[in-house]
Amino acid sequence: MNRTILIVEDNDNNRILMNDLLSYHGYTVLEANNGEEGIVMARNNMPDLVLMDIQMPVMDGFAAAKILKDDPVTRQLRLIALTSFAMHGDRERILSAGFDDYIAKPIHTRGFLMIIKSYLEPGNNIN
Repeated sequence: MNRTILIVEDNDNNRILMNDLLSYHGYTVLEANNGEEGIVMARNNMPDLVLMDIQMPVMDGFAAAKILKDDPVTRQLRLIALTSFAMHGDRERILSAGFDDYIAKPIHTRGFLMIIKSYLEPGNNIN
């Protein structure tokens, strides 16, 4: 079964790397450059997973996640934060903002794919 992943990331290099990795592993990838675009893409496409940067122009990941989680139509979307925040307490703050998980940047390709697969592959259900 083909799974769709929406990448919401303003950094071109990060977006290209994630797109290449995910496409190579058979996922359909959608892209948005900021939280505002990400909300529109999520509502229009209802992806299986949303990877969302926290620090972006126009609308950051926290604001976008709140809008998606407050909307009954998109509330069930799984959101994974992409962040360079890796300090004590950041994980708790990200999870309490409505994200299901987070991936620290710079991403480590094998660990990144393992997290993605844990959310999308049969037999690897989380929660």
